[in-house]
Amino acid sequence: MIRVLEPGLSTTVQDMGRDGYYHLGIPPSGAADKYSYALGNMLLGNPASFAALEMSLFCPKLAFGKKTVIAITGAPVLAYVNEQEIPMWQNVEVRAGDILSFGHVAAGVHAYLCVSGGIAVPEIMGSKSTYAQSGLGGFHGRKLQKGDEVEIGEPLPGYARQVGKQIGEDALPVFQKELDVRVVLGLASHRISDEGVRAFLNEAWVVSSEANRVGYRFHGPSVHFEPFETPFGAGSGYSNVVDTAYMLGGILLTNSEEIIIQLSDATTGGGFMTMGVVISPDLDRIAQLRPTGIVRFHAVTVTQAYEARMAKKQKLLLVAEQLK
Repeated sequence: MIRVLEPGLSTTVQDMGRDGYYHLGIPPSGAADKYSYALGNMLLGNPASFAALEMSLFCPKLAFGKKTVIAITGAPVLAYVNEQEIPMWQNVEVRAGDILSFGHVAAGVHAYLCVSGGIAVPEIMGSKSTYAQSGLGGFHGRKLQKGDEVEIGEPLPGYARQVGKQIGEDALPVFQKELDVRVVLGLASHRISDEGVRAFLNEAWVVSSEANRVGYRFHGPSVHFEPFETPFGAGSGYSNVVDTAYMLGGILLTNSEEIIIQLSDATTGGGFMTMGVVISPDLDRIAQLRPTGIVRFHAVTVTQAYEARMAKKQKLLLVAEQLK
């Protein structure tokens, strides 16, 4: 059991997400930075689906009720057990009564606390992930609060032998304020002028203060539209469409100088045109950007997007082999 002494800004239970319900209006949720989360489970020898705690910007203070092994991954943060600093990206043993606390998150947004045996909450629709907007999954469908007692699984057999294992430097993610992000253009991009497409791809976009697990809003250059007659029911704005389905990573053009990128808790449909999609390997990196972070977009083909996804999977497989 883990007892919450201080909840932090936003601490939730997350795993790889709940697939297969997006068409019903339920997003997958899951870890915002799935790469960092996956590395934590690999370190501990957990199955890939075991739930962890996602801690955002200001991390919690926690008391452990039994002996186990933990790993802290994701955004760089100082971590302490009984006020003694412990490393990130490495397995650490904790005992009953130990207190885990944190300093400030130095860069990025989301850090992860993975535990041998995982976080033990009920599985809802094939996942333990929290979708707080609907009170679904996780720990009572919400962020952790002071006084909560969260059950954890029994440590895996041979867990003591996992202590001290660490992720190699070459596999660690880099947390930057400026990112190059790959996108596949399509869907309604034909409604944007050539000049508008060049502006989208050649200029910098800045993360606004409206950025969370649902989506990130960016401000940038003026993206001009091709003149056309808007369809009945869509209103007069060129960025408007009659309601359409959205996708994870979808790039919604809300007006000529603003876009929204859909993330883990994304809405599933609406009336803004979708000009393309961020490729899945780059969504983890966007989710770790803070407000005022800068993105430059680069167009790739669908084939190149598949190759990038396979390269990321191969990187994880290599880490798994190195940890054996």
